[in-house]
Amino acid sequence: MEDLRTSETWRIFRIQAELVDGIETLSGLGPAVTIFGGARLPEGSPYYEAAVRVAEGLARHGFAVITGGGPGIMEAANRGCYGHGARSVGLNIELPHEQRPNPYQDVRLQFRYFFVRKLMFVKYALGFVIFPGGFGTLDELFEALTLVQTGKIRRFPIVLYGADYWDGLLGWLRGRVLALGCIDARDLDLVEVMDDPDAVVARLVEHHGAASRRGRGDRRRPLPPLAGKVSRG
Repeated sequence: MEDLRTSETWRIFRIQAELVDGIETLSGLGPAVTIFGGARLPEGSPYYEAAVRVAEGLARHGFAVITGGGPGIMEAANRGCYGHGARSVGLNIELPHEQRPNPYQDVRLQFRYFFVRKLMFVKYALGFVIFPGGFGTLDELFEALTLVQTGKIRRFPIVLYGADYWDGLLGWLRGRVLALGCIDARDLDLVEVMDDPDAVVARLVEHHGAASRRGRGDRRRPLPPLAGKVSRG
């Protein structure tokens, strides 16, 4: 029993260390967008190329881009942002397969715990762009929807990229989940479906501008010039 208590105590310290490291590293990030998507969609996939375009467009408007730091869509988003004047952030996770840090990260954090990593995705983002992906991508989508629906975070754009991919899921939500009364019709308005990278960028730029005009924009100090790569973990 003593070994178990000691193990659980040290786990709390590891969690605390990840929280502190993440908050200290990202607290001055400025306006940022989190981009999710499958690790198994390689370069050459139309979704990979679209993620590069979205991230590059966001970077040129001064938005940092946050991803899970791995291959596939994560790599594409970091790649699009990297070297275009905004910070490319990777929140990497220890996994037995799939997760290898991509080389397009100005800021790299390493996490052991999914829930701490997920907090960072939400805490520092003014919007989500979600490309096709698997269980992890769907987990992040429904996490964001739940937090906004329940008022735990402010409402922000949750953009689903690729109508062909998402139509089946949205049809099921309308035809089964909504029909049974498990959600309200207005809950489906929390997501937007787009197929044009430029339109995605424009939507997020418009949202940030409107929030700033209403006095709810990001009031943190401007970023200093990039001074080399930051690597943690």
